Amino acid sequence: MSASVVEELAPAFDIEEPYTAPGPVVCNSPHSGCQYPASFLRQSRLDLEALRRSEDTFVDELFAGAPALGIPLMRAHFPRAYLDVNREPYELDPRMFDGRLPAFANTRSLRVAGGLGTVARVVGDSREIYPKRIPVAEAMMRIERFYKPYHRALRRLLTRAQEAHGFALLLDCHSMPSNASAREERPRADIVLGDRYGTSCPAEITEMVEHTLRAQGYTVLRNKPYAGGFITEHYGDPRAGLHALQIEVNRALYMDEQHYEKSAGFEALQHDLNGLVEAIAAFTLAGIVALPDAAE
Repeated sequence: MSASVVEELAPAFDIEEPYTAPGPVVCNSPHSGCQYPASFLRQSRLDLEALRRSEDTFVDELFAGAPALGIPLMRAHFPRAYLDVNREPYELDPRMFDGRLPAFANTRSLRVAGGLGTVARVVGDSREIYPKRIPVAEAMMRIERFYKPYHRALRRLLTRAQEAHGFALLLDCHSMPSNASAREERPRADIVLGDRYGTSCPAEITEMVEHTLRAQGYTVLRNKPYAGGFITEHYGDPRAGLHALQIEVNRALYMDEQHYEKSAGFEALQHDLNGLVEAIAAFTLAGIVALPDAAE
């Protein structure tokens, strides 16, 4: 989907329901939104092209086959540079705002320090978004109108899956820039799986996903440099029958990162990821995933 400038985010997100009876898996694409509120662009010192550096462009389309496999697909319409639902609800940098943040705000996280809180200070290439402080009320509005409804809807999908099947598996779908930072010891893999070092998802799921991707010819790493963000950590609770796995796809596999266009590799990757999701659906429906009482 091409980026657009909108006066009103309506709806702010959507859920494509499965074409068949829902299984235990839920797909989520929280950073593929590309509808930019006009008011946000007026506040920003950056143009639309620069703001898009934080997008997971086309990720929702890469996983578009999920509903045909009995898996709901949830995706944000608002961009990550405007509001990041893969953060705590009040992970905010006080240096950004005109006014006092609520006492319960988390102002000291590493993500806030890096400029990438719930309301980001910078885009993906560390460029400052705003020329001056913005009102605290602006951040509160974004959280109340968009963040909280998004998470309520995601929680409902997971609760429905768990009530029907005894457990639920969230696939949190993302992309990563192809250029590795100087701090990284080796080039970016094709795909990075994040299970919070084994705490958000049973090992048998992560191992199956990694094996399937490697069999398709992709290089795969676990948890480095991405172990999973707030969504993976918050919803991944295997003892409660809730599992979460983050999937980060290297953008060089499917798009021109400078021009935000699909490359010749898009369809092949989409096909392979559809095969992966199909394998995950079959794996979970086969009852291979241990339920909480069986894991004790």
